[in-house]
Amino acid sequence: MKVIIDNAIPYIKGILEPYAEVVYLAGNAFTAEDVKDADALIIRTRTRCSAELLEASSVKLIATATIGFDHIDLDYCHKKGIEVVTAAGCNAAGVLQWVAAALAMLAERDGWQPSQKTLGIVGVGNVGSLVEQYARNWGFGILRCDPPREQREGGDFFSLEEVVSKADIITFHTPLDATTYHLINEELISKTHPNAVIINASRGEVADTQALLNAPQTLLLDVWEREPAIDKNLLRKALVTTPHIAGYSAQGKANASAAVVRAVAERFSLPLTEWYPEQVQPTKRRPIDWQSMCESIRSYCDLTEESLRLKSGVEDFEALRNNYNYREEYF
Repeated sequence: MKVIIDNAIPYIKGILEPYAEVVYLAGNAFTAEDVKDADALIIRTRTRCSAELLEASSVKLIATATIGFDHIDLDYCHKKGIEVVTAAGCNAAGVLQWVAAALAMLAERDGWQPSQKTLGIVGVGNVGSLVEQYARNWGFGILRCDPPREQREGGDFFSLEEVVSKADIITFHTPLDATTYHLINEELISKTHPNAVIINASRGEVADTQALLNAPQTLLLDVWEREPAIDKNLLRKALVTTPHIAGYSAQGKANASAAVVRAVAERFSLPLTEWYPEQVQPTKRRPIDWQSMCESIRSYCDLTEESLRLKSGVEDFEALRNNYNYREEYF
């Protein structure tokens, strides 16, 4: 059995070696030659799993240590009988705390309390639901937009146009697919209040870069089109600029690594289905009031410092991301 693993995935080295031949490669360096005799691939977003990569391979499982799957040709994998497993929900608390740091920064800058603001949440899945839960408890008015959930469940959801026209702050937590590509575009921005705030911690291609460059709204961005070759003008314009690390908590990464190991273990009957990195302490969810969060969040997630780091070295985007010092989740 052979497994090829993205060498930037933490905590995983040495875990599968007793049971398989394991090869570690840079995520953007996987080739058809590399994977031709592999049984499983353990990847991140930097590995594009397409027919070009997989056609001549014996791959049976692709496990991605990410919540998204837009880097994988699911139709092709389905036709070829290749199982695809994601780490859905692994980094929800990490992204929540990045968003919390963003909200605390805005409140300090502009002098408001949550009860004075309406937060629009676009995409209310694992991440968006957690953001909603904490934001409601902090006192924000909430407008939710999630057409798939609305169709399945009904309930208190609003159209995207209603959310962007009424919310003071709009945070995007959607997957990237045909329906969300360039969801944030010139038309949508024209319907958004010019004094509103747009937060994108989902996928870079959810937003049209040119539309963001022309937008009068305040921008807080963790994700970018064409990463790692991001637009320098947009980098200069945005208030918060981080290198796709919103979910980069120690616990989020541990959850993701555990998820992909579990996927391989279940598929190939290995005794690793309960494995979790011993060097990471799982977080227990707990409530935290707004004032306590604002007073403490910067010591865990300093968006001012992280933004300056990227702004002063945009060419280091990939290095900043790969060498990021994972934050500790604390609520």
